[in-house]
Parts: sequence; structure tokens; C-alpha cells
Amino acid sequence: MKRFALVALVLMVAFLAVPAFASPVPSKTAANQSIAVRDADLALVHSVVANEQVASALAARGLNQEQVNQKIAQLSNQDLHQLAQNINQLQAAGLTQQQWIWIGIGALVVLIIVVATS
Repeated sequence: MKRFALVALVLMVAFLAVPAFASPVPSKTAANQSIAVRDADLALVHSVVANEQVASALAARGLNQEQVNQKIAQLSNQDLHQLAQNINQLQAAGLTQQQWIWIGIGALVVLIIVVATS
């Protein structure tokens, strides 16, 4: 029975190692980016920052809307464009759904081990 528990523990550790998946990152934009592109990027970022949930999260960290707008205005064309292109990839702090699934599977395996050994 101890051998089963040891094998189960090794399998649990092996399966709980959540893999990290790399994704391609776009290269920085050209330095001569047009004003129209910057304006479009600014509009997109401002619309996300103006979202009620985003604004409340920023306010909870001590940033008001004016401070956020000032920081966004200070971004270079390249950084602003990269932020605008990748804004859908940003996620709130906390665990992802996949991480919660792995935690649930791990808890289930531990529960099975406990029940099997008792």
C-alpha cells in the first residue's frame, strides 16, 4: 500500500507541473509610425482603461483616471502600439482557468490517495 501511495505521489507531482506555453511576441513597430496609428492606439487603450472594472482596479492601487492618462500619454509610439496590439492578452491578477483545473485535479488525486490508504 505504501508503494501505491509513493507511485501516486510521484504521478501527482509529475502531472501538477503546469507547462508554460510560449507565444510569439510581435516585434516593435517602426519608429516612423503615423499619427493616425498612434491616435487609434490611444483610443483603444483609453477605452479599456475607462472600463468600470479596470478603473476600479487601478483606483484600488492608488491611480486615478488622470494619472493613468498621463502615463499612457508618456508611452513611446512603439510601446503604445505594442500595448494596443496585445491588450486582449492582458489578464487580471489571479489564477487562470487552466491553473484552477490543475489545482482541482491535484486535490482530487490527494483525496483519492487519502481514501485509498485509510
